[in-house]
Amino acid sequence: MRALKIREWMFVGMLIVLIVPRLFYEIPGFLDRHVFERSLHAEQQTSLNEIIQEVSRADTPQWRDANWRTPIAQRASSSQIGIRLLDASGQELFRSVPSGSEKRAFRQVDVMEQGQLQGSALFYAPKQNSVFANALAIIATACAILFIGFQMGRVVVKPLEAMGVAARRIADGDLDFQLPATTVREVADVRAAFHAMGNGLRESLTRQSELEEERRFFISAIAHDLRTPLFALRGFLSRLQRGTTSDPEKTARYIAICSQKTEQIDRLVSDLFDYAKLESLGQAMRPKLIAFNDLLAEIVDDYRPIGKEKEIEIELDGPVERSMLLGDAHLLRRALGNLVDNAIRYTPGSGTVTIRWHVEHARIAFSIEDTGPGISAQALPHVFEAFYRADDSRNPENGGTGLGLTIAQRILRAHNGELRAGNRPQGNGAMLAGWLPLA
Repeated sequence: MRALKIREWMFVGMLIVLIVPRLFYEIPGFLDRHVFERSLHAEQQTSLNEIIQEVSRADTPQWRDANWRTPIAQRASSSQIGIRLLDASGQELFRSVPSGSEKRAFRQVDVMEQGQLQGSALFYAPKQNSVFANALAIIATACAILFIGFQMGRVVVKPLEAMGVAARRIADGDLDFQLPATTVREVADVRAAFHAMGNGLRESLTRQSELEEERRFFISAIAHDLRTPLFALRGFLSRLQRGTTSDPEKTARYIAICSQKTEQIDRLVSDLFDYAKLESLGQAMRPKLIAFNDLLAEIVDDYRPIGKEKEIEIELDGPVERSMLLGDAHLLRRALGNLVDNAIRYTPGSGTVTIRWHVEHARIAFSIEDTGPGISAQALPHVFEAFYRADDSRNPENGGTGLGLTIAQRILRAHNGELRAGNRPQGNGAMLAGWLPLA
């Protein structure tokens, strides 16, 4: 059923109240006019026929005779039949219509003489339907009012009451509510708005819960990752401060370890700072035109010395022509650098890191492959989760902070790109593949 406005509902209700009682009031009259003649009592019908015949046989002057009219009137009165006698001009000569008879004539007889109208006799049957018609009209009115009240209660009052209950439940923090359907357009709009508000609040609370869980995990991960290098740094610095060793080689080794630990702490703080900034990444971006092949070449040049220390070859395979994209050079350098750094970190000595890219379907597709152990099936679904590392020890010697891939994926998504993780199809090693749209 099409939803109606409240004004339309009121108009329909008024029509029902006005039309239905009148319709039921007219039904008895209709039956009287069209069925009553056949349903008259046999004695009354006989009397009516006799009176009609006697009036029809008499001429107009005789209608004026009181002696003739008196027995006719008595017989008609005893049978509850009304009579009116009119002359040719329509002037009333005689009237005997009992109270309660119909206003309309039940039978009319015209007296003709030589083709000229001499008079008319009107016969009235008793109005037996007046009480019945009134009773029907009253019952119909009551039924119409009850029906309209029931419908308004169902489509207006009940939904509004349910909305009031839902509003109180929402105030108490209970968002699990269901409102009844309605065919009133304004109430249906409010109902839809209530459901939309409830869904929005549920999503907001779910997101808030997720953020709170992530915040707790974030803090615990920071505490864990900072504790390990700080504990080692404090121990070696304490030894150096106490002067427990006089061996220059051992002292130099302690200083080198302390330097390595400070680098680990610096790396963790840097990653945490970048991760925190990603919450408002859209506002922090400064996009401009960038040549993707030049950007990759610079990143590879930055990481070649690190690769040489581990005897890892870094290969770059892509087209010579420049491919332009629109993005933040600093953030993209950070994202792609994280991917290259991750590949070098998990590639054993004498291994290879291969960077490939090409242009397809108005976007730049790239992949970074290594010859390391690859990503296990258990770890693959979680590699982009914050602080996740495949090894359970969370030892920075075995990997990064667990934020590098998360940061890279979020930066690429902020540039309307994507990043996926997998393993090389042709052998051992991981493969990180993604794409960025061309400018």
